[in-house]
Amino acid sequence: MVKSKPTEHAPADAPAYTVVARRYRPQQFSELIGQEHVAGALVNALKSGRVAHAYLFTGARGVGKTSAARILAKALNCLKTDKATPTPCDECDSCRAVMTGDDVDVLEIDGASNNKVEEVRDLRQNVGFRPARGRYKIYIIDEVHMLSTSAFNALLKTLEEPPEHVKFILATTEVQKIPITILSRCQRFDFAHVGPGKIFEQLKRIVEREGHQADDDALRLVARRAAGSMRDSQSLLDQLLASSSGPLTAEQVTAVLGTAGDDRVIELAKAILANDPKTALDRIAEWVERGLQIGELIDQVVEYWRALMLVSCGGPDVRELPVSPNQHEAIRTQAKAVSLDTVLAGLEILTATKARMRGTPHVQVLLEMAVVRLCRLPDLRSLSQLVQAVSQPGVQFVASAASNGTPLPARPQPTPAAPLASEAAKKNGTPATAGRPSENGPPPASAEVAATPLSDATVQIVWDRFFRYATEKYPILSQHLRYASSYAIFGPNALAVRFPTSYANAKKECEGEASLARFQDALKRVTGQPVSIRFELDRSPNAQPLAGPQSAAVAAPTERKRSLGSLPMFKKAHEVFGAQIWHVDDDFNPAAVHKPAAPKIDDDEEEETATEEV
Repeated sequence: MVKSKPTEHAPADAPAYTVVARRYRPQQFSELIGQEHVAGALVNALKSGRVAHAYLFTGARGVGKTSAARILAKALNCLKTDKATPTPCDECDSCRAVMTGDDVDVLEIDGASNNKVEEVRDLRQNVGFRPARGRYKIYIIDEVHMLSTSAFNALLKTLEEPPEHVKFILATTEVQKIPITILSRCQRFDFAHVGPGKIFEQLKRIVEREGHQADDDALRLVARRAAGSMRDSQSLLDQLLASSSGPLTAEQVTAVLGTAGDDRVIELAKAILANDPKTALDRIAEWVERGLQIGELIDQVVEYWRALMLVSCGGPDVRELPVSPNQHEAIRTQAKAVSLDTVLAGLEILTATKARMRGTPHVQVLLEMAVVRLCRLPDLRSLSQLVQAVSQPGVQFVASAASNGTPLPARPQPTPAAPLASEAAKKNGTPATAGRPSENGPPPASAEVAATPLSDATVQIVWDRFFRYATEKYPILSQHLRYASSYAIFGPNALAVRFPTSYANAKKECEGEASLARFQDALKRVTGQPVSIRFELDRSPNAQPLAGPQSAAVAAPTERKRSLGSLPMFKKAHEVFGAQIWHVDDDFNPAAVHKPAAPKIDDDEEEETATEEV
């Protein structure tokens, strides 16, 4: 019988590769990059012996929460010292076991997969057992916000009064989902995003230790792409080093990430700011054909517009811009040619588009729509202009010569309707008012109103004129004044306006800082002097809104204009010249009997006459 040949054993497998993010995980508090405030607090607690029984680490992904929890666990159980130390040795059995995740006294629990109440009950039973070799039994619960409500309730008592040998370290990325009863039992530490500059320096050190070469521009791209996450930047660097056969360049980074180069983003921004949607859409279509990722492109455009905003607000010497140095000069030049309001409106469009891209396959359509809207921003009109157009018929919009190209309402030109109006007025026996500057000149917001000082005798007249002036100049804001129930003088040049309790919202709108300034300006124009105004609640049971001026002899401005427009004189002026009624004086009444004009007297004589009458 022939014996079978023994099978040759394959050579031992090479040691498994450990990714960069694990090999360069921080092992000391001093190695926590960007979290110096957390490291300092924990070090001081260890030095003073004031270590809490429960900690909560919260922050974005990849900023060092789990690493800090492991370092704290090593510091509490390091065997080279007889008590907790802020600098664990990383050499004893306990420290090495914690580093590899094999320590029997440090239990790392995934909250997402151990979120049932039964598992928390098992934890409560096990906390009673003392640690095997260390000073403390430490529970690190990652993603603790994934625990169910019943699991949180089962953990409450243990978390509040654990045995003296037990420490809890909770970590989460969504602290708002944790019940307040849990938060109140822990010391909370918020981990910040790591800045691109710090990430860049760390990546540079890693590349040197790995024996590779990389351009600074390539590492800066990786640092910005990480969005404040150190772990994401290291994972991305690991991928790039594995796919690169030589020095790592910015072109290789953009190719792997599917992002646009700096020149392409500048080219797209130039087309948008030049209001050239055709060029912008052509560039997007060309880049998509080459494999550019739409999501990455809109992220780059958002960062570019944010840089425009920062330069517009802080000037060209802003400390750190969220773009590459190659784009700094273009951004500083473009920020001078566009207004801050236009940049902010563009950011609103871009961020809204980014949010809408989630869960839809039509990402290219959304990006193209956003680009077209950005190109058409100068053609849009502001809300104040639209209100003016609605409240003043006949206003036409013309292009502005300003740098931002925002259209402004054109002032109506005076029309030579005075002779016709005078003749028609003579035939009708009414005073000739059609040729007054207030009707053919600027809008009523800038019309001069006869000054009437505020006093007990004139308070009703002042209120009527103030109400009309506010209605014409601030048509939306003045609507709240219609709900006022009463008004009175409460001091020299001081007016108090009361609202029924059921109209407290109208009072709140009127007493805003901007609204108050507008009302005070209207009162100053009516009275000729500064007048303070305050708004109060009228708590009397019979309080009712006045619904407009007290004077019933004069109709509301809009109604008066409509009624005057039906007179033959104004109809003829409108047909011949296209005239519009812009303003109606308070004392104008076409039905009044015409009286001869009083002889003109000097100011001194008028003052003496007024004194004699008094």
